[in-house]
Amino acid sequence: CSNYKVHAAVLSPLGAARMLQLLLGCTIIALVAHSAGYNHAYGIYCMFVWCFCFAMTLLVFTMDVTRLPCCMPISWDNLTVAFAMLATLMYVAASVVYPVYFLRSQCSKSDGGCEVRNYRIAVTVCSSFCCFAYAAEVFLTRAKPGHVVGYMATMSGLLKVVQAFVACIIFGALANGSEYNRHIPTHYCVVVYSLCFSITVVVIAVTVSGKASALPLRFPFDRFVIIYTFLATLLYLSAALVWPIFSFDRKYGTPGRPNGCPWENCPWDSKLVVAVFTHVNMVLYFSDLIYSQRIRFVSHSAA
Repeated sequence: CSNYKVHAAVLSPLGAARMLQLLLGCTIIALVAHSAGYNHAYGIYCMFVWCFCFAMTLLVFTMDVTRLPCCMPISWDNLTVAFAMLATLMYVAASVVYPVYFLRSQCSKSDGGCEVRNYRIAVTVCSSFCCFAYAAEVFLTRAKPGHVVGYMATMSGLLKVVQAFVACIIFGALANGSEYNRHIPTHYCVVVYSLCFSITVVVIAVTVSGKASALPLRFPFDRFVIIYTFLATLLYLSAALVWPIFSFDRKYGTPGRPNGCPWENCPWDSKLVVAVFTHVNMVLYFSDLIYSQRIRFVSHSAA
């Protein structure tokens, strides 16, 4: 703590990125509350993202300025980079969802519809710019050659956050009428998603807490993470094969989207979302495994 520089929290590229996040976040919340509006589940989700990220960024910025992280029994660097990665993903989702469900190409000037549309365009633009502000923080705090950083600042750590976020998208699609309970193999897929998500969250939580070395394991924590990543890759590979068969094969499901299926509540759409993001997470876990092996190889060679 004696080497902690307060001015680095403000007069630095990282401090500038966080102040921009606060400015844009405050602007978005004000625009939405004033006239842009939000309703339904999608609007509530977007508003939650903007309020949650603003509150967390304000907390992080305040803690850095007041030097309070020095007194906390957690790995502050791991926590902040993990949150920045999560905020980037949440903002990307909100910046896509909000215009899709709230922006219309036509408006009515008589009832003030065009003014509301303009506010919503402004919200979308600010939200998109804020994505880059959080991505800039991730870029500034990521692992660099020759620098000692926490696990969450490495590519493997950042991928863990992305994997957990993608799993949340899968859970949302499963809950939205995916009819996963019609077949036992699709139940197996849900178990795979839940198990991998739970362990990934535990890995992130243990890393942020800084207590990895205190765990009662027979081998180092980083080796446990590599073994888990390998098993998760195999589990997702099996789910990526099983889910499409029991969702889109003619014997068990419907190959094409049924006619007359409602736009916002169609089981086939939910099944497609689950299938797509299952493959996305499989690629993420495989990439994580390759990167982890590369780190071990370089470290072993250097020794």
